[in-house]
Amino acid sequence: MTMELPAAFLSEDQFTCSICLDVFNNPVSTSCGHSFCQACISTYWDGGGNGKFYQCPLCKESFRKRPELHINRTLKEITEQFKQMANTEVPMDPNSRLYHHHHLALPPRQRPGEKTETRVQRLSPGFPASHPNDSLPQSPNSEHLDPPSPYSPLRRQSLSSPSDSAPNLSLCPIHSRGLEFFCRTDNTFVCCICVETGEHRGHHVIPAKREWHIKKSQLGIAELELKNLIDVREKKVVEIHNSLREIQAAAKRETDGTVCVFSKLISSLEHCQAEVLKVLRMTRRAAEHRAQDLLRELEEEIAELKKRGSSLSKLDLSEDYMLFLRRFHALSTPPQVKDWSGVSVGSELTSGGILRTVNQVMERFGEEMQILPTACQQSLLDQSVPRPNPRIRRVQEYADDITLDANTAHQRLIISADGQQVHCGERNQLVPDNPERFDRVVCVLARQGFNSGRHYWEVEVGGKTDWDLGVASQSVNRKGKITVSPAHGYWFLSLRDGTEYSFRTEPSTDLTVSLRPSRIGIYVDYEKGLVSFYNVEARLLIYTFTDHFSDTIHAFFSPCTNKSRRNEAPLIICSVAKTE
Repeated sequence: MTMELPAAFLSEDQFTCSICLDVFNNPVSTSCGHSFCQACISTYWDGGGNGKFYQCPLCKESFRKRPELHINRTLKEITEQFKQMANTEVPMDPNSRLYHHHHLALPPRQRPGEKTETRVQRLSPGFPASHPNDSLPQSPNSEHLDPPSPYSPLRRQSLSSPSDSAPNLSLCPIHSRGLEFFCRTDNTFVCCICVETGEHRGHHVIPAKREWHIKKSQLGIAELELKNLIDVREKKVVEIHNSLREIQAAAKRETDGTVCVFSKLISSLEHCQAEVLKVLRMTRRAAEHRAQDLLRELEEEIAELKKRGSSLSKLDLSEDYMLFLRRFHALSTPPQVKDWSGVSVGSELTSGGILRTVNQVMERFGEEMQILPTACQQSLLDQSVPRPNPRIRRVQEYADDITLDANTAHQRLIISADGQQVHCGERNQLVPDNPERFDRVVCVLARQGFNSGRHYWEVEVGGKTDWDLGVASQSVNRKGKITVSPAHGYWFLSLRDGTEYSFRTEPSTDLTVSLRPSRIGIYVDYEKGLVSFYNVEARLLIYTFTDHFSDTIHAFFSPCTNKSRRNEAPLIICSVAKTE
């Protein structure tokens, strides 16, 4: 037995699916009490379910297991009656609410022979918001847009007044009709007559409420991105605070050590002591000022981001979709913020450079004591500043005889008979696939391994555009794809394209090398975990890296591929001649 429902009490909103914004088709109900078209909720879960839980699109209640939904037959019968009433024109009391809406809101009748081409996009996580079906295409045989079907987006208000579905609905200034639609082409609200016959005919138009739901779903993404930006900056604040504490502690250690050394000297050295302490204070203050500037800048960015976050939260609670859409673009656009990933507060104070310099100078005492303040200040200068380095003569005293181990060489590498040269050939050679051989990266290790002491060797690189030089742990992975970094047992310097120098950390540390070296000196101090690279001819330190060696290490060489003979020159291990 079917129920007869009084038409005056029916509204299209009562029979509208919140996903497709159309009248229910085979309605189903979830356990939380909300109803949707069977196809709509199935498509929504197919596109949005992540295999772990499913959510109600309205209340966001989660279901660990996908619910088995059955057609709500009562709601389906009521919906069918509603559709019949909407399609059938029956005499009604002119004073009834339904009569009023029917005669004021319905567009003109469809002419015989015309076809309705208005289509509705169903909103689901599996489809983009700008699906082509959102547009209202023109009939190819008609100058004007064809009248819509009773349940197309153009009839959303045909059985209910604008105040029932949109309390703040404004009227079109041209046609005095409700601004029920949103024109994406012109980014403005329009009425159904603007869409059918006005200047917005043929534009990308969808119901305003639907655009509101779409943009509201995008708001959550904007809030998440904003939260991530805040989290990154708050972590950077903690990192800078930690760096500042380390610098202050290092400055205290350096100061105490320096005072201890100077206390052993006669009163004639007090002036020199004051100069050294002045360098320390200036360095510490410079680091503190930089840290404070960075902290202040970070706090200002965080405050601005939190302010934007608060505005987003307030906008999310707003039910005025016109205000929402007007403010959405400005608030959802990612703010222009500084990239803090490469920002840090560093100082050579943490390496103990000043105290080591003081001890070395005190050993020589005498005339060198007079240059101590200048030497301390010089030790804190950026290592990339070219200056002759007297240490290169001292490290050359630890020169070793290095030869290449052919059993570790990649198949394309060609090694000289004396084991002193290596270059990359055009194709793989027929060599045994030894366990120790690199099969993916064109590199080779030295026969000699080090697990203690200091060692030094030099390599000729003058004719090459690409190379890698340094040391590698004996236990490194040699098969397949290799990750090269100190954490994976590789410590080496790289040249790419003839100009780009870097030390292979994660990510790589880019270096500025003003004078291109033709011979590279590599110095290793196993106990200190130190590896240094020198420009031998210019007597310049290129880069120093300090780590901890726990395994036997070998000299590492990679001539890189020959790049169509542009990089075919060999790497040559040279005999060490002390630089004067």
